[in-house]
Amino acid sequence: MPAQANIIIAEDDAVLRDVYVKKFSLAGFQLRTVKNGQEAIDEITKQVPDLLILDLNMPILDGFGVLERFPREQRKFPVIVLTNFGDTKNKERSIELGADDFFIKSEMTIKTLLDKVMTLMKAREMWNK
Repeated sequence: MPAQANIIIAEDDAVLRDVYVKKFSLAGFQLRTVKNGQEAIDEITKQVPDLLILDLNMPILDGFGVLERFPREQRKFPVIVLTNFGDTKNKERSIELGADDFFIKSEMTIKTLLDKVMTLMKAREMWNK
């Protein structure tokens, strides 16, 4: 894993945001958190992250809006989408818009998410060598 990999967590649920911050900080990641899609775009524009963890259902601008703003072909960071909605329509749209992975919050653990982040960071590190 790159030293102090920089992750943006876009999550409007304060409790989940705090849990993510605790777990990812303990794992050695540098974190920035935002509460909506517009704040995510602003943070990405200020400093491109190594990875974005993106909730779909957020106020002001949803996760789909963020994915549309940063299409896979034009960005240098992976995106993991998180949602409370388990329907295939959201997953298909997320993948079509360039999400690198997709998790339904009720079906995942923080460890699963952390493992996926580690895998994506290792892959990114290898790609950039």
